[in-house]
Amino acid sequence: MTTDNETAVCPFDFSETLEFDPSLADLMSHDTPTRIRLSYGDADAWLVTGFDAVKQVTTDQRFSRAAIIGRDYPRMTPEPIVSPESINVMDPPYSSRVRHLASQAFTQPRVEAMRPRIARLADDLLDTMEKEGPPADLIRHLSDPLPQHTVLDLLGIERAEWPWIQKAVHQLLVVGPDSKEDAASAKADLTAFFGGLVAQRRKSPGSDIISAMAAARDGKEQLDDRELAVMTLMLALSGQDTATCEISDIVYLLLTRPELAERVRSGPEALTGVLHELLRHIPFRKGVGIPRVALEDVELGGVTIRAGDYVHVSYLTANRDPERYTDPHDIDVDRPNVPHMTFGWGGHRCIAMPLAMAELEVAIGRLMERFPELRLAVPPEEVRWDTQTIRRFPLELPLAW
Repeated sequence: MTTDNETAVCPFDFSETLEFDPSLADLMSHDTPTRIRLSYGDADAWLVTGFDAVKQVTTDQRFSRAAIIGRDYPRMTPEPIVSPESINVMDPPYSSRVRHLASQAFTQPRVEAMRPRIARLADDLLDTMEKEGPPADLIRHLSDPLPQHTVLDLLGIERAEWPWIQKAVHQLLVVGPDSKEDAASAKADLTAFFGGLVAQRRKSPGSDIISAMAAARDGKEQLDDRELAVMTLMLALSGQDTATCEISDIVYLLLTRPELAERVRSGPEALTGVLHELLRHIPFRKGVGIPRVALEDVELGGVTIRAGDYVHVSYLTANRDPERYTDPHDIDVDRPNVPHMTFGWGGHRCIAMPLAMAELEVAIGRLMERFPELRLAVPPEEVRWDTQTIRRFPLELPLAW
């Protein structure tokens, strides 16, 4: 990170194991929001880091995500990942309507009904890993395929379509400047495919998530075809995104900190609490995500954010706020149950969080139960980490048992 006239130039390219980005650590030490410049976009932005301040920005309707549409907003990828119609760039009250309708597909009872399917997918993958024997790469055998297979299976997509969808979704996450055209093409292909799939499910609904979202009602309100197609793309993206990285990152920590693995194996009742503490602790991505635009002048943390200014928040720094968490950089599985921001906050909190948690509980639970002697097959310092995308995860995680 360098400073140019009090604006911090932030490539946010730190990718050493799961250590916290030193540039973010420096920025969160400031008492007030800081001006930052990212690799792409035509303007600087404010960065908000503290938990309470992030909470304010994500719930205050004077900060708009919809206002970024059509602008070359400050971001980390050459091509904006988010579609203009996505729920991630909607503001209330419109976003509230879409979220309420879409979330009906992810209620706790619905997700619990999905859990046996997730478990079958996980066991099939672990059967193959066990049959091939050690050393086995966790990423190839479980972290990559399980979230992807889960979401594509639950969306009711034919298996023959899975490989190209997985490849296209990955293309959207690459940060290199040469990837812009490929990313735009991948987004267009995916949007067209999911549009056709939605039309098909309107005519012939099934037991899949698309059909459930299409059937969701709030009085006379329902999602239209474009909204459904974009929502489906968002779910497919999440299947190759956060959950994949989190499975790998969590297993890496469990196998490099034996006391954590011992706690997980102490009983199924311990698993969810350990997972939430690790989710709080892990820097699951690099830098920042989608900004907001101030619709009017706002006083925040001792500075005046002018109307039209971009504002980024960091969920990573909010999760390490010492005003919120005692010894925030430590992993403390006995920490009081205080909500974290790994799944977002406010009107853009992940609506599929119940599904993501079910995937993590099944993946980590089944892995640790079936392989009680599980260990890394290489020294931790030999694990290679991704440097090409906005996510933080090991490229391979060789396991032995």
